Amino acid sequence: MSCLGRILVADRTHDVLERMLREAGFDVSVEPDHGYESLVRAAQGCVGLVVRSKVIVDRTFIDRVPSLRCIGRVGAGMETIDVDYAESRGIRCLNSPEGNRDAVGEHAVGLLLALLDNIARADAEVRQGLWQREANRGYELGPLTVGIIGYGNMGQSFAKRLGGFGCRVVVYDKYKEIGSLEEVQREADVVSFHVPLTDETRHYLDAAFIDKMARPFFVVNTARGAVVDTEALVQGLESSKVRGAALDVLEYENMQADSLGDVPPSVQYLMRSPRTVLTPHVAGWTVESKYKLAAVLADKIIDVLK
Repeated sequence: MSCLGRILVADRTHDVLERMLREAGFDVSVEPDHGYESLVRAAQGCVGLVVRSKVIVDRTFIDRVPSLRCIGRVGAGMETIDVDYAESRGIRCLNSPEGNRDAVGEHAVGLLLALLDNIARADAEVRQGLWQREANRGYELGPLTVGIIGYGNMGQSFAKRLGGFGCRVVVYDKYKEIGSLEEVQREADVVSFHVPLTDETRHYLDAAFIDKMARPFFVVNTARGAVVDTEALVQGLESSKVRGAALDVLEYENMQADSLGDVPPSVQYLMRSPRTVLTPHVAGWTVESKYKLAAVLADKIIDVLK
């Protein structure tokens, strides 16, 4: 089999990606530690490039690697790639949200249940020898109305898993012309975000959004941290218009214990609050999704390039 071209994988991912691409006839290099300039140099002559979120693939990058025919991202988020410009140059931009939609849907349900039933707080108290039953009386999911904003792979996965709880689900997706934001704000007891991060969705939940909610509500965010305006969320929690927040993503991520003094006061508030449940951007990170994310992307790259 003749070589179909070189593909550079600049991400740490399951080795099924490299294996599938090689078996399809591509020359594959796996080099996950590049910065911007070194990646530009390493990508010269490549027909395909798989990138991680730490390198911004902007217009300049794209112009400097004229051999590219596709750019892949293991996962869903494409905000670090100038997709419009790349595709205007005939470069296909690919991602693999199908690979971790199940993981995200399950994690979103887990976050919501942990929030409603005070599971994280109660666990911490029991480990300290505290047995506070009445203080940890929770809420059932069944009687609530859950509003889902963004009804793509992740939103649909979350909705599917809510089906067994008996709760009412209302959805809004501008691009699928499904539902209305007004209905979500009028009816929802819970609002869960499943949208990509764009200029349009940055700070989607802000003070105005909170003010338009008809009743106090719970927030779930497994999308991107900047979809939620942290300052507005804290104000909502302080006023009790926001009853609680379950967040897998934050505006300010990758905070290490030795640098918490530099963390904005709003994030410190979320970290201290008994009405929040926080996880470190792992909703889509399962043993199964690591394989599926890579395999799905490999199939798409092969389909485009072969």
